[in-house]
Amino acid sequence: MTTIFEAVKDFLQLNLDNEPKNPLHVGEVMSCWYYLALMDEATIYIQIGLNTTSDDDVLKILKESLKQCDTQGTRFKDFMKKEGIHLPPTSEQRPNSDPNGVPLGVKLTHDEIMNGLSIKTVAAITTCATSLSQSIRNDVGALFTQCMLEKMKFGSSLKDLMRKRGWIRVPPYYYAPGLPKQ
Repeated sequence: MTTIFEAVKDFLQLNLDNEPKNPLHVGEVMSCWYYLALMDEATIYIQIGLNTTSDDDVLKILKESLKQCDTQGTRFKDFMKKEGIHLPPTSEQRPNSDPNGVPLGVKLTHDEIMNGLSIKTVAAITTCATSLSQSIRNDVGALFTQCMLEKMKFGSSLKDLMRKRGWIRVPPYYYAPGLPKQ
């Protein structure tokens, strides 16, 4: 059975091959620029997280996210250079440090690291979906589709770990007035 993701991929690939390459419109350029900046800044946050934890589960998911950010960032850098788009300025990479040497008042808790990573993952997924819906060129749409699906898959494993360890933050429950009790 064909999944919706396979159908979207097949549709984009079919149209990608036959599409004339018009110049990118300003929205596509801004979306690419913004997403690359998001990946580069997420990388810095992840490096900070790696420098402040020794928890095996947290280290594993941070390294997975770092690899994904690097891969997606490279994908966008290559595309943007090819299209003549200037790359966004980003923060300096963080050197490795000993998590036990970080003072407690500075050190992020596991809850803070994971919820920060969760927020960055949600921002990436939302950015991809918005950018995809605004893309005219299929190659740009395919780029955002691929990144969105990768982030969604990662987000699922992140949510599972956060739930398992009690780090997931849940907004207050809403009970509508007059709702029958179950």
